[in-house]
Amino acid sequence: MSDEPTTDGRRTADRDFEVDLDDVLEDDDGDEGLFDDLLSGEPIFENKEVLRPSYTPHELPHRKDQINNMATILVAALRGETPSNILIYGKTGTGKTASAKFVSQELEKTSQKYDVPCEVEYINCEVTDTQYRVLAQLANTFIEQNREFVDQRVEELRDLREDAEDDPSVLESDDDNDDHLDFDSVDAVDDRIEALLEERSEMDDVPMTGWPTDRVYARFFEAVDYVERVAVIMLDEIDKLVEKSGDDTLYNLSRMNSELENSRVSIIGISNDLKFTDFLDPRVKSSLGEEEIVFPPYDANQLRDILQHRSEVAFKQDALSEDVIPLCAAFAAQEHGDARRALDLLRTAGELAERDQSDSVTEENVRRAQDKIELDRVVEVVRTLPTQSKLVLYAILLLEDNGVHNVNTGEVYNIYKTLCDELDADVLTQRRVTDLISELDMLGIVNAVVVSKGRYGRTKEISLSVPVEETEAVLEADSRLSDIENVTPFVQARFDN
Repeated sequence: MSDEPTTDGRRTADRDFEVDLDDVLEDDDGDEGLFDDLLSGEPIFENKEVLRPSYTPHELPHRKDQINNMATILVAALRGETPSNILIYGKTGTGKTASAKFVSQELEKTSQKYDVPCEVEYINCEVTDTQYRVLAQLANTFIEQNREFVDQRVEELRDLREDAEDDPSVLESDDDNDDHLDFDSVDAVDDRIEALLEERSEMDDVPMTGWPTDRVYARFFEAVDYVERVAVIMLDEIDKLVEKSGDDTLYNLSRMNSELENSRVSIIGISNDLKFTDFLDPRVKSSLGEEEIVFPPYDANQLRDILQHRSEVAFKQDALSEDVIPLCAAFAAQEHGDARRALDLLRTAGELAERDQSDSVTEENVRRAQDKIELDRVVEVVRTLPTQSKLVLYAILLLEDNGVHNVNTGEVYNIYKTLCDELDADVLTQRRVTDLISELDMLGIVNAVVVSKGRYGRTKEISLSVPVEETEAVLEADSRLSDIENVTPFVQARFDN
């Protein structure tokens, strides 16, 4: 490619095309970009984040008794004492985590006000679900705090040393609580700075894998006991930790106060499962469940109050029609009073209205949001099914696609065996496939009803309870099921009425 000089002496590459600068500028001024049209409408939301589960509100309607109960137990931490361990129970969306976080924020705020060393560490055990990861995360949190403490202390001592060089009398004090009493000379201050920096150099983070668990526990123990503090450890979804890793973590945490010298540790466990303590060692159960607080489900009126409270902050004024909040509350109350579901429903309804560039949220938006959330739930449930359950569901789908409705177990099993042959997968017995169909029924994916055929006996009639196209798309997204070639189900003639 040759270069040609321009009138100002610069060289430009040869082009296979011509660009008219005036056309470019005209296009930039005249055409709207991809998002310009979307931004042209008036937003409905003032602050959408207050409708998300991660948001901790400043006020929690209908949870005053539970919050006061928690505060009464945890106030011991502000006196430098060890608070009792707390177990919090309740179904999903009953305000357990939001209430516990609210109390924790108030506890830390008050501790700073009265200069009491108290802090709360939150861990979601659905994510951090092994003993190693829980201990490593806690250890690294306290190690970081200890490094900050040392850095601040070294800075104070260096300032003290500078002042003492000019005036040695600053090391003298009549106040028994004055740190200056630790030193009788500038050399003593230097020695203390050097010792702190040596300790600081040994404060390395715990790797998230690779160490023996007892070494991780020892590092956590050293880190939490480095300074005087009351540490409240909040374990959300604590039953998930016990289910995957046993109760060793809880045993160690609940027993460590007897060995700590400077600090104190208290545990708050939050669980959706009221019976998870049945699987705990009796010693862990007795020490962990010193105090128990139960969060009952919300009723429709309480959900309405919660939604009203949040909507005042979340939406622009007059953005909601009158029937939106009562309808969201009614839908959520049907599902064991789940406030999280109610908030999701209201937020999704607002998003749908905003996408339509509407200036208000209506009942129609709520009903569409209900359908969308239900579809999203179905997609997630289907996506996470085991392969054998997916094959059984795929067999039912194939029958439905070919116009066979209210299929029986035998018809499903025949197609299922064909699919297994296609994938070279193990073929389960018909009894086991019947069990898998029952599990799909419990999940709400299919509807399985036992019907009488008179002299021909009883059989289970199966029909889909979910949208065919969306379910089929999720199944075919599985890498194993995508290898299935076109399978045409063969169905024997029926002698139905």
